[in-house]
Amino acid sequence: MKRPPTRHDARHLVVLTGLSGSGKSTVLKSFEDMGFYCVDNLPVELMPIFAELHGAGDGDFARAALMIDAREGLQLQKLPPLLKHLRKDHPITLVFIEAQDDALLRRYSETRRPHPLGKDHSVRESLRYERELMAPIRKLADVVIDTTQFNVHELRHFVTERFKNPDKRPLMVSVVSFGYRYGVPTDADLVFDVRFLPNPHFVPRLREFTGKDPKVRRYIRSFPQTGEFLRRVEGLLSYLIPHYAREGKSYLTIAFGCTGGKHRSVMMSEAVKKYLEQRGTTAKVVHRDIEK
Repeated sequence: MKRPPTRHDARHLVVLTGLSGSGKSTVLKSFEDMGFYCVDNLPVELMPIFAELHGAGDGDFARAALMIDAREGLQLQKLPPLLKHLRKDHPITLVFIEAQDDALLRRYSETRRPHPLGKDHSVRESLRYERELMAPIRKLADVVIDTTQFNVHELRHFVTERFKNPDKRPLMVSVVSFGYRYGVPTDADLVFDVRFLPNPHFVPRLREFTGKDPKVRRYIRSFPQTGEFLRRVEGLLSYLIPHYAREGKSYLTIAFGCTGGKHRSVMMSEAVKKYLEQRGTTAKVVHRDIEK
């Protein structure tokens, strides 16, 4: 993967593209907030003119971002050869935004907006065709961002961190607690089973509370295997997370499961989130089954 130009480079031209519904507009807005001169839905054939103007410009125009996407239709097929040609004389960073089909389908269902390629087809069929159309462009990308697990605020934070600090590879970590009786989270990258720890459910004075309560936390931590397990998990994550970040992974989901998702997994998720934040990793916690 090429290193994007730093904020100290004289010229920085970013081309944003990707799948419809993946959050490209949010990303473009993030670049605008960082002081980039932004253009939405630029026709492919105008790219050479824009690149020349950018190369000759100064001031704020020295840092520019433009969006080209499926609204161009079959004109997108001209983008890969054109991009290869322009890169001979211009420092261009290609950023590809995508998400998993389930997330894209959910977003289209929530907004009730038609897919730009799907006036006569279902959203699922349009997404499949769009992926095929975009495949040659994705192969040329310097940065690929999967927004499946991001909300709007997390995505903007990630993009800002990524491009304001080009030498830093930001990684958003979601720590999830769950109950095995309700199923394992399908989007989890790492899953840890904490059912080997003593269960507060069988302690009458603790049963009604959750793993967020100090009394429950003290009870679980009173057993030596809890501390040892935490140290081992923290050591593993200290090793893995920098490697994930260097490979360009934008989002990591770590899941802790107990029987009901109320006590042990909650306590462990809170502890790991705190540990990650102390090490400078952006993390959030989600207690999926705590109210069940």
